[in-house]
Amino acid sequence: MRTTLTLISLVVFTQNASLGAITIPGADGSSGVLNITEDTTIDLSLAATGQWDAANSASGIYDAEKWAVVFNYSTVTIAEGATLTFTNHPSKAPVVWLVNGDVTIDGTVALDGQDHQLAPLVAEGGPGGFRGAAGSFSGTPRASAGFGPGGGFRQGDAGTSGSYGTAVSNSPTYGNPSLIPLLGGSGGAGDPESGRGRGGGAGGGALLIAAAQGITINGELRANGGAGIDTGYSSYNDTGGGSGGGLRLVCDSLAGSGALTALGGSGWQSGGLGRIRVERVANNSTLSLTPDPSVVPLSSGDTAVLWPPATAPEVEILSIGGETAPADPRASFGAEGADVSLGETTTTPIVIQTTNVEQASTVQVRITPRSDANATIIDASVDTVVSTDPLVIQWTAELPVNTGYSAIQVKVVRP
Repeated sequence: MRTTLTLISLVVFTQNASLGAITIPGADGSSGVLNITEDTTIDLSLAATGQWDAANSASGIYDAEKWAVVFNYSTVTIAEGATLTFTNHPSKAPVVWLVNGDVTIDGTVALDGQDHQLAPLVAEGGPGGFRGAAGSFSGTPRASAGFGPGGGFRQGDAGTSGSYGTAVSNSPTYGNPSLIPLLGGSGGAGDPESGRGRGGGAGGGALLIAAAQGITINGELRANGGAGIDTGYSSYNDTGGGSGGGLRLVCDSLAGSGALTALGGSGWQSGGLGRIRVERVANNSTLSLTPDPSVVPLSSGDTAVLWPPATAPEVEILSIGGETAPADPRASFGAEGADVSLGETTTTPIVIQTTNVEQASTVQVRITPRSDANATIIDASVDTVVSTDPLVIQWTAELPVNTGYSAIQVKVVRP
């Protein structure tokens, strides 16, 4: 943007202070300055609940509709030798930094999934990522599959790894290169053999950094999956690694010679790669990025797109077994009570609603028991066309019911 001043016959161009900057919606610096000079953990559970673009604080704000913990910094500096990590919000939501100045990362920002845990624990994903599987107790219950849309499956004497941007074994990819919406990686499956207690690695988390000015990375930004177990004896008693998570950078100028990684964790198989997205006006960096990023050039003065547009496809679970599903589920596996409770039964109906999704699409429901069973994927069928403008459709399916806790997730595959 330039301001033109005309003085008699002389035309003088003066540079506006915002020249070269892009516009970040909602960025007002109300969370203050983030200056990390020593190892620090940000507890995302301290975030207030509200709208993402409301006046913010140093603790951030959790927007359930956007499923994100949002911070609104004026500048961000991570000093060399310092590592910044996160403790999950109860919703497991990803992290968004809106910055109206510069971001400098000379140290490390880590959103890694946890390595495998022994039963009854499960590995926690990084913020926005999904849990690794539980291992098996002596006798029962037995190990679970990995959690998340690309979670690994129990297979023979082993557990397969989680997928995300790339597929591993029979676990599918999901999401899209834009990282809109922002999602993390999926967990690896556990060891089905009784008494060994070996779980799978968790998926890497997800972070969006949107800066009106520059992002300089000479350190490390990572969202790697957690490790499973590789005993070295073929697949016997091995567990799967979690997949890499999601990293998205939006800025005016990108600089530095550091590294961004969204790698799968080790295990019987390595977890799938995550996703990296870079949107910038100028690139002055020699960064190492794994996996290869999706890169979009911006123009000076562009406004960043942070969230899915109003016309984007949407999917939600309306009810399970006749019980209304909460708008902000927690999948706490008992720590805060169940999101939906069912009586003793072998099957139960689920009602799903989509908006702006064609009837020719495939709507898939994934049921992952907390323990003692493998994950199951079932296709839902069209039940009712609620409206045509916008196109709103209700779908139904009959789900198997296992004793104990199960995580239910829905995915749409469009034609």
